[in-house]
Amino acid sequence: MNWTHSRRTILLASALTLLGCPSSGPTDPPDASTGEPDASTAYEWDGSYVPLKETGNWSDPGRLSACTFVPSNGACDLSTFDLSACNTDSLVNAGTGGQYMLTARDEDPAGGYLATNVMQFNFPNDGGTPNLGSLHLTEQREGNVRLYTNHTAFADGGTRRSALVTCEAPQAPEFTGCYAFCRNGKLLAASTVKSDRVAWRAGESEASGLELVSESYVDIGYPADIYVTKGHAYVVSVTMVTSKPGGLTVFDVSNKAAPVKVKTVQIPGDTYWNGVWAKGDALYVASANKGVNVFDISDPADPKLIRNLPGGSSAINVHTVFVEGNRLYAASNSGVLLFDVTRPLEPVELNRYAPFPGQPHDMFAVGDQLYVNYAFRGYMVVDASNPNDLRTLGSFTYPWQYSHHNAVGTFAGRTLAFEGGEGPGEHLRVLDITDPANIVKIGSFRLRAPISIHNMLLVGKKLYVAWYQEGVRVLDVSNPTQPTQVAYYNTWRESDPGRGAYFDGAMGIRVPGDGFIYVVDTSRGLLLLREK
Repeated sequence: MNWTHSRRTILLASALTLLGCPSSGPTDPPDASTGEPDASTAYEWDGSYVPLKETGNWSDPGRLSACTFVPSNGACDLSTFDLSACNTDSLVNAGTGGQYMLTARDEDPAGGYLATNVMQFNFPNDGGTPNLGSLHLTEQREGNVRLYTNHTAFADGGTRRSALVTCEAPQAPEFTGCYAFCRNGKLLAASTVKSDRVAWRAGESEASGLELVSESYVDIGYPADIYVTKGHAYVVSVTMVTSKPGGLTVFDVSNKAAPVKVKTVQIPGDTYWNGVWAKGDALYVASANKGVNVFDISDPADPKLIRNLPGGSSAINVHTVFVEGNRLYAASNSGVLLFDVTRPLEPVELNRYAPFPGQPHDMFAVGDQLYVNYAFRGYMVVDASNPNDLRTLGSFTYPWQYSHHNAVGTFAGRTLAFEGGEGPGEHLRVLDITDPANIVKIGSFRLRAPISIHNMLLVGKKLYVAWYQEGVRVLDVSNPTQPTQVAYYNTWRESDPGRGAYFDGAMGIRVPGDGFIYVVDTSRGLLLLREK
């Protein structure tokens, strides 16, 4: 499934195929009132809250730079921009190396606000070609001003140009500027931009409250998700470049300080495996080509593929999987597929939840309640007690949404959902879903706006979050109206090979109850962490 913006397809690393997206959560219904006492469970929330208004991820930030656009100039070169109000002297200290997120305020011809987006802008430290998303740029300098352009000519004589110009650097190395997109000599899109260097958050070290126990490189694909069972960690990877296809990597983690890779599984023509779960001797892998690949892991070090779900001759794209009790759920381009897995190696399809066209992204389940992250359609609560009669009980939506992942628990007798989207501005929302027909936002937690939240896992009154370039974040949610960070580990390092995508960093996370946190990072592979 592709995450694309309706205004400009080069955004979000040129609309990379949506990654990361595995479900993460305990198998048994989570109740925040149970579990071993720890520092996060001393507070007992009484269930009271003030409802919060939902306004979406962004409001108008105002123009982000002093540069403007020359009316009717569709050349997408230096003449397209008016830099007369820019303090170009300050650009002498603007960044010329590293990775940046560019927050872009899209504007209409009169300068009015249209939307806020984020673009990935990278300067290779080795002096190579800079890029904007997947576009390779040519650099032109005029004094301290830098102009970056990409030009494409088509066989029919048409042209497409993108241009980014720097304006000033009031807080170097950060800079501001303007972006333009032109087609056939016409200016079609205009934005002011400001940069954020991708690095650890100001004032942070590598870690606080967490320590690295071991690190194991995954040498296939782009690692996306993990499941831990039978003393083994199963890491699935997706294909981002054809030269590095994805698949399954199996680690023996009996020695947490030194996991051992015991097997790699790759299937030609089926290399985009994004989600993974297990039940008994069955391992379920989400495949973009074959649906759900079912492996026999009776020998946990030697998975054997035995079937694909739902089977048949037609291909189906499954992005994520989740198991609750004797039910397997799979988010597909045909909706959420429901299977009976009473016999784990012989799943039987029960029904499909597909109230809308398009693909849901993920889901969570507790008992007979199914909670679906339906991407652009929002967050859905579904009664799945009768698989032949799946009923939507309620939904939560917000402007420019992309509902991506969730975890559900019971606090002070109320059912709460911790919901996260994926994309620019997406963060943690805390929802009271006790009455699904009247869902109320009661809390939130944000980090840097350009960087998207990813997967989350609720254990007792702690929420463990894989937050892309923000690494791993542990939140105390004993007062769910005010989630508080109590620990973190920065997995992202600029020096790691393969960095530079928008969806980059910590993606998959599991806390299986053995005293360790298992994390999948897109560059570093499998990391085992321990709380201090």
